[in-house]
Amino acid sequence: MRFSSRYIKRYNFRKNGARISTVEHTLAALVGLEIDNVLLQIDGPEMPIMDGSSKPFVDKLLSVGIIEQEAEREYFVVPSNIHYNDPENHVEMVAMPLDSYRATVMVDYNSPVLGSQHAIITDLSEFKTQIASCRTFCFLHELEIMLQNNLIKGGDLNNAIVIVDRVVEDHEMERLAKIFNKPKVEVRKEGILNNVELRFQNEPARHKLLDLLGDLALIGMPIKAQIMAARPGHASNIAFAKKIKALIKKTKKKALSEAPYYNPNDKPLYDYKQISSYLPHKHPFLLVDKIIEKSNRHIVAIKNVTGDQYFFAGHFPGDPIMPGVLQLEAMAQAGGIMILSEVPDPENYGTYFLKIDNAKFKDKVVPGDTLIMKMEMLEPVRRGICVMRGRCFVGDKLVSEAEMMAQIVKIK
Repeated sequence: MRFSSRYIKRYNFRKNGARISTVEHTLAALVGLEIDNVLLQIDGPEMPIMDGSSKPFVDKLLSVGIIEQEAEREYFVVPSNIHYNDPENHVEMVAMPLDSYRATVMVDYNSPVLGSQHAIITDLSEFKTQIASCRTFCFLHELEIMLQNNLIKGGDLNNAIVIVDRVVEDHEMERLAKIFNKPKVEVRKEGILNNVELRFQNEPARHKLLDLLGDLALIGMPIKAQIMAARPGHASNIAFAKKIKALIKKTKKKALSEAPYYNPNDKPLYDYKQISSYLPHKHPFLLVDKIIEKSNRHIVAIKNVTGDQYFFAGHFPGDPIMPGVLQLEAMAQAGGIMILSEVPDPENYGTYFLKIDNAKFKDKVVPGDTLIMKMEMLEPVRRGICVMRGRCFVGDKLVSEAEMMAQIVKIK
C-alpha cells in the first residue's frame, strides 16, 4: 500500500539527477542490524514496499552475511536533552543522554479501534524479532481519498494494515474487493480489514517505531541516546533528525576549532626515529617531531619550530616566519603517518599531493613556536586516495588549516 505524499510527507535521496524514494524501511533494517557500510543496487525509482515492513530487507541482508570491519564505529553521544515540538500535529519528541540507543514511541489517533499504543526497543539486538516484521498501516478514510484521486494504483491489501474506524456498508466492501482483486473484503471485530492478521497486538505502534529508526538514520551516523516520541510521523521525524544533525555539525565545528591537549612531558606514541621509518622524508624536509595521538581516522602531531630551521635564512631576514606551504607540508606528513602506520611495509609506499582546498593562514608561526597539528579523515581511503582536513595550532590559537587530497602509491 503506497501512501500518497499528499497525506504523508516522505523523503527521497537525490544525487546527480537520480532520485530514490520510499527508503525508510530499508534504512530501518540497516540501523536495526547495525550495518553502516553497504552497497544496495536497485533498478527503479523507489525501494520496493514488499509486505510493508523491514523484514524482507533484514532477511536478505542476513542471507548475504555481515562482516565486522576493523574500523571503529563513530557515534554521536547526545550531550543534553534535545527537544522537538509540532503543536499543530501534537507531536513531541526528545533525545536524552544515554550510553546506548533506546527508543519509545506512543501513538494516539483518537480512534476507538486503534486506541493509545506504545512500543519500545531497549537494544538494537531486539529489532530483528520485535520490530522488523511490523507493517505500515492506514485508516480506511485515507484509503478512500487516495482511491478517489486515482492514487495507489500499484497498492495491494497484502502490504498494509487497513484500520476501519466507522460503519462500512456492504456495497463499499464489494467495491474494495473489486479494486484489490479480492473475492471478499470484510471487517474483523478488532476493526481492521480481513486482509491481514496482526503480528503483534500493538503492531501499528511498533511500525511507527520502525519508521522512527529509519528516518533518524538521516542523521548520518549512529547515535547514543534515549528517544521518546509521542505521535511521530515522517515529517516530524525528519525535522527532528535535522535538528540533531545540526547539533552534530555545530559540535564538530567547535571541536575542530579547539586545540588538542599537549603535554611535552608525556611520552609520545612515535618519536622522531620511528616517524622516519614511516615516511620517505628525511632531514631537512622531515617536518614532524612527535606523534602524540592516533587512531585510524585522526592523528595529532608536533613540530617544534626552532630558530635554526633552514628556511628562516631567506624567509625572511630580520623577520623569520615559517612559510605557509611548509605548514601544509607538515600537516600532510602527519596525515601520511596516519595512513602508512596501517600497512605492514610503509617503507614501500610514497604519498603525493593531488589537491589542496580551503587553505587559510590565520597567524604567523615564528621561531620558538610549537605546532600542534591535527589531521582528520573526511572519507574512507579508496584506491589509495585519502581526503583529510588539517589544522595547525600554536597553543590554543588556530594558525592554519586546509583540506587535502593525497595518493598513496606503492613504489617498491
